[in-house]
Amino acid sequence: MAKICLCLTGRTLERDLEILEKYRKYVDIAELRADCLDPDERFQLRRFPEMAGLPVILTIRRGIDGGKFVGGEGARITILSKGLAFAEADRRRNFAYVDLEEDLEVPSLEEAARTFGTRIIRSYHNMQGVDSDLTGKIKALWRVGDELAKAAVMPQNLDDVLRVYQAAKETAGGEKILLCMGEYGTNTRILAEHIGSHLSYTTVKGEADLPAAASGQLDPKVMAETYRFREITKKTRIFAVTGYPLKVSASPYFFNSIFSIENTDAVYVPIPADSIQSFLRLAEELGVAGVSVTVPYKEAVIPFLSYKSEQVKSIGACNTIVASPQGWMGYNTDAQGFSDSLLEFSGRRDLKGRKITIIGAGGAARAVAAEVYRLKGKALILNRTAVRAREVAFPYRFAWSGLDAQGIALMDKYADIIIQTTSVGMEPKADADPIEFYQFRGKELVMDVIYKPEKTRCLQRAEAAGCRILNGYDMLLRQARYQYKYYTGKEFPPSLINRVGF
Repeated sequence: MAKICLCLTGRTLERDLEILEKYRKYVDIAELRADCLDPDERFQLRRFPEMAGLPVILTIRRGIDGGKFVGGEGARITILSKGLAFAEADRRRNFAYVDLEEDLEVPSLEEAARTFGTRIIRSYHNMQGVDSDLTGKIKALWRVGDELAKAAVMPQNLDDVLRVYQAAKETAGGEKILLCMGEYGTNTRILAEHIGSHLSYTTVKGEADLPAAASGQLDPKVMAETYRFREITKKTRIFAVTGYPLKVSASPYFFNSIFSIENTDAVYVPIPADSIQSFLRLAEELGVAGVSVTVPYKEAVIPFLSYKSEQVKSIGACNTIVASPQGWMGYNTDAQGFSDSLLEFSGRRDLKGRKITIIGAGGAARAVAAEVYRLKGKALILNRTAVRAREVAFPYRFAWSGLDAQGIALMDKYADIIIQTTSVGMEPKADADPIEFYQFRGKELVMDVIYKPEKTRCLQRAEAAGCRILNGYDMLLRQARYQYKYYTGKEFPPSLINRVGF
């Protein structure tokens, strides 16, 4: 079973022990990153395993491998040797592992480690990409039978990640640590058991004095509790959310909380994708059962569906796909989630007599426009590219315009409800407002599909003017409730509503 390893990057051993104690219940192993220690602290390494009270990896990572050590190899070997001044009488006081890069050849050090029970992790780091023959690279790291091979690579796209999973299959049976760094690699850290990795590295978040050990690492508490890492097996069903960028998503917390409450052997994983085709190839390789599709792929995914629900066909956007023997089946839960949320917010049963401005022309805007039409409202579609606004408006005979002076002027006639559906207002455009030229009068109902930040710049201005406002969190949870039905084949239990944020 894959283990959770906490990377300790404090400047002192005391600080590392403090962090370890705080997160002890979430981790199985610790990695002492001695390259992050102050120089005078490095010569106290020997006593750390006994103080830690759990298996510890000794690592002194060089800059070329993503570490902090800037001295020469001679100095590094000296520190390693002092740290591995073994206690033959009590092996529990020794480091459980020592990480030695593939090009570090110190026979005396290696022999001493093996003699006194410290296993060697023979590591390789590619900070630029994924090797064309990663399988061969992993096999070459198995020099002696008891060594662990470690390969950490930096994928530049999702097809690179796919090749890592394929290499994992081709090296099945051999003990290894295999992972992808960076934004594309988070899924490999969560699915360490699936990939056949001995452990998964984590790092503490929110501690200003502790540098991240490597990009893409998760917090140990999140790994243990949100993703239930220790319960994942090769039989665990995989669900995912995809889009790009995918820096903000509450869906993993929502679905993984449900799986935990219901004791379902499933995990829901974020997988950012540079293209929907690449994502679908990876999803098929992993056997992903269901996917939440977000910006910008709600329209792009449609040509790859073997089945499209009537809503997907009429709206022209899909946010939910489910695997079947016949291929991917596509649905849209945004529409119902939106209308449920808006009607409760407005206290209305329909939108008859209401004039509404919809900002944006992407997949979310298409779902919103379809529901406004179904609920008998009249709408104006505004988008930076006017021709796309026209495409959304045309099926419903709605008004449309660009996000310009003319469009803003038209808003005065469609200002009962204003619905913002673009990503403007999220990181990295958190200070932006797509309708900054519109002056709120205080009578509008204003809804933004963004939920983080809690109040976008647009919502802040609206609230300051006296408007009632609503962010997208309620809509997100409501549409997820409908996704649950497609993923599990059963209705969302009312008993869960108050337990997962509704």
